[in-house]
Amino acid sequence: MNTEIKYWHLRNHKLFSVLDNTQIEELCIIMSYKKAHKGEIIYFADEEVKRIYFLKKGTIKIAETGENGNEAIREILQQGDLFGEITLDQGNETPEYAQAMSKEVVICSFRLEDFEQLLEKYPSLALKFTKLVGFRFKRLKNSYSNLIFKDVRTRLIAFLKDWAEKEGIKNGTSVVLENFLTHQDLASLVCSTRQTVTQLMNELEDRGLIRYSRKEIVIPDLRHLA
Repeated sequence: MNTEIKYWHLRNHKLFSVLDNTQIEELCIIMSYKKAHKGEIIYFADEEVKRIYFLKKGTIKIAETGENGNEAIREILQQGDLFGEITLDQGNETPEYAQAMSKEVVICSFRLEDFEQLLEKYPSLALKFTKLVGFRFKRLKNSYSNLIFKDVRTRLIAFLKDWAEKEGIKNGTSVVLENFLTHQDLASLVCSTRQTVTQLMNELEDRGLIRYSRKEIVIPDLRHLA
C-alpha cells in the first residue's frame, strides 16, 4: 500500500486531527493497513504481537466464546472507533476477538510499543487518545446501566435507534439499515434470548414501527419508535 493512501486514512481519522501533515507522514512508516470481508476474524486478544486498531470503514463486532461454546457479543463498533489493546496493557489476556460484520472493513493499526512511543512524543495525541478511550468506556458503562434499569424491549428499541442514527440511510422520515445482525446477535447485544427478541421484532413489525428482512431493516419514522 502506498504512502499517500496511508496518509489519507490517518489524516481523516479524528484521533490524528491534532497532528500536522509532516507528523502524519512519519506515522505512515510504522502503520499497518488491512481490508477484511464479512465473517473474517480481524484479531484475537491473545495474539503474541499486541496492537491498537482504528476502524476506518465498516462495522465489526467484539465478541468472545464462552465455555459452553456460545458466542457473546460485547460491542458493535463502527467507523472511527478504536479497539485492541486500548488500555495499553501488555498483560491483558481477555478471550475476545474482532470479526467483520459488514461487506467490507478497513482498519489501520500500530504495534502497541510503537503507539506508546507516539503518545510520549506527541502529548496532544495522548490527550486526544485519552478522551476517545474515555468516551468508549462511558458508552460501555451506559450499556451496563441499561441492563440493570431497563427491560428487554426498551434495550432493543434503544439499540435500534442508536444504530439507525449512526449508520442508517435517511429518506425523508424513514431510515434504512443494512441488516447484518441475526436475531441471536441482537439477543446477545441486549442480553436476552433469541425467542424473546424474535417476539419483540414481530411485535414492532405488526405495529408498523419497523419492516424487517434478512437484508435490511426499515424504520418508517424514527420518532415513533418508542
